[in-house]
This record gives sequence, C-alpha cells and structure tokens, in this order.
Amino acid sequence: MSAALPYWRLSGFYFFYFALLGGTAPFLALYFDHLGFSPARIGELIAIPMLMRCLAPNLWGWLGDHTGQRLLIVRFGALCTLVCFAGIFFSQSYAWLALIMATHAFFWHAVLPQFEVITLAHLLEQAARYSQIRLWGSIGFIVAVVGLGLLFEWLSLDAYPAALLVIMAGIVISSFWVPNAQPVLRPSPLESEGFVRQLRRPGILAFYVCVGLMQLSNGPYYTFLTLHLEGVGYSRGAIGLFWALGVVAEILLFLVMARLLQRYSLRAVLLASFLITAVRWLLLGSLPEYLPVLLLAQCMHAATFGAFHAACIHFVQRSFADRQQGQAQALYVSLAGIGGALGALYAGYSWKGLGPAWTFAIASLVALLAAFIIATRLPPERP
Repeated sequence: MSAALPYWRLSGFYFFYFALLGGTAPFLALYFDHLGFSPARIGELIAIPMLMRCLAPNLWGWLGDHTGQRLLIVRFGALCTLVCFAGIFFSQSYAWLALIMATHAFFWHAVLPQFEVITLAHLLEQAARYSQIRLWGSIGFIVAVVGLGLLFEWLSLDAYPAALLVIMAGIVISSFWVPNAQPVLRPSPLESEGFVRQLRRPGILAFYVCVGLMQLSNGPYYTFLTLHLEGVGYSRGAIGLFWALGVVAEILLFLVMARLLQRYSLRAVLLASFLITAVRWLLLGSLPEYLPVLLLAQCMHAATFGAFHAACIHFVQRSFADRQQGQAQALYVSLAGIGGALGALYAGYSWKGLGPAWTFAIASLVALLAAFIIATRLPPERP
C-alpha cells in the first residue's frame, strides 16, 4: 500500500461500520422475537431503518456535496447513531422501538455514502483498490456475527442492546481517526447536464431500479434467515458461522474484484450476480436442512453482495461528475433502502401465511426480473 494512502484508518472505519451490520442483520429479528413480537411486527420494525435509507442519504448527500464537509457529517452521524440507539434501554414497547429504529437509522444511513466519497478521494486514480479496503468491512461483519452468535449461546438476548452500543462506540472512535480528503473536482461534460438530467441517460434509471430490486429480493434473507435456520434445528453458534461463511466468500471475491472488472463489463458482472442470487434464494427457501446445500448457498453471497456492491460502486463513480458523487451514492443507498424496506415488509407478512419456501421463491422471481432488466436496458460498455 502506498504510504500516502491511510489504508488502516479507512479500513478500520469499514470494520466497525459493517460489524454493526453483522450485529443487526442476523440477530435483530431474533431479539424482537425474544421480546415476543409476531413475524408481521418484526418485519415492520426491521423495515423502518431501511425506510430511513430513502430519506437520510439524499438529505446528507446534498449537504455533503454543497458544503464539502463530508467527514464532519460522518462523525456527527456516528455520534448521533450511538446516542439515539441508547434510548432502547428505556422501553421495549412496539412504539418506542419503532422510534429508536427510525432515529438511530436516520443518522446511521447518513454515514456510509459520505465515507465512500472520502475513500474514493483518498484512492484518486486507484479506484480499483477500493475492494481491498472494503473487505475489512466484511471482516468486521464476520467478527460480529460469529462473536455474537457464540455470546448468545452463553448469555440471554437481553445483552443484545449493550453489545450493539459497544460496536457503535467503535464507529465513533474510528471516524475521528480518519483523515479528511476531498474529491478532485475535474472538469466533466456530465456536470453541465445537471444531476437529474444525468439520470435520464441510457441505463442509469434501469441500474437504480435494479438496485432496489436486489434489496427487495434480500428481504427474507436479512429479516428471517436466523429464525429460519433455528427452526430447522441449527444452533445460534452454528448460524453465526453460516452467516460468516457468506462473508468469507464475499471477502475472497473482493480480493479478485479488480481483475474481474478489468476482464468483464459491469453489465456482465451485474447480470451474473442477479442470476446466482435467484438460485441462492431457492436453495435457502427449500433445502436449508441439507448442510451441503446450505453451505453452497452461503458461498453464493460472493455474488449476491460482494460482486454486486463493488460493481455498483464503480458504476456510480463512472456515471456521474465529481461534484455529484455524493448525491449519486446517496441515491444508490436510498433505492437500496426502499427495496430493503419493501422486502422486509413482504417477508414479514408472507412468512406465516405462505411459509419460508414460497417467501424465498418470490425473492428469486424478483432477482430474475432484475436480471432481465440488466440484460435488456443496461448498455454493454466496458469500465
């Protein structure tokens, strides 16, 4: 790594940020189930933070682009996330938990889009090395999901909020360790068109629609996978390892992503991601009790998240002017939030009525629809 690149400081922030995701994605539904909520209420509570991704990133993205104070926004957002979530100790009623989910997520989702711009500004012309930094987020996810899985075999889930606060404190501390960087504002013919007009260019809106569809298809996975696997007989410690396996596959993918993007077009990478995702949901919904099938399905996370996310970051950076990167990244997160919220809601309402197999089958159809849109609407240009 170049001496000028603050590799470990950037990586440390991703470690703690995605450790929080590792603490929420597998265990939040389990915690709400521990508190006695029904699948429908669980789906609603998990949808609320995702809905905040529709509002918060665009507001903070606009503010970051117009003030240039991206690192200040990151630090402020991290601190407010911690303070707001600490309110969970006062009550566990549905209404209060809904408020906690909304307020802490409003600030949490302000953080990542702005930090992505800072990271790419540090990388300058080395954007292909983004994956080498981002993989530490995956490592943070693994540490959290395995550690908490083992912890909750020994302790009650009543310890869950305190564990999340420790991770949030790590996000705050690491945000003050990161040095600032501003994107090099190079002249671009895209800039004169305006942000909204750029969205009308061929393939741009199709790309953003597919971002939402991918997260919609992830709804059953991120909302109910832990409860689903617990229902077929796996222990919490084992479930934590299954989640971790998916992220290990994601890390291995990140290590070779730069070479894949040099060899294949972004359209090809995205299309493969959606097709593999469609197969993965069918396997998880219908055959999770067979360990080899479950292990294969979790390895497919390399495509479902790893290849998909890295390709999306490169697509956004390539498609928008420097001054509009914050808004473009924020729109990416917002569309993911809309899709994720709808996915959590439909999964919550269908889980008891249709059952896990049909709930995941619907997710598979959504991924196939996105694959069709990518194949027919995204221009086949190389990065």
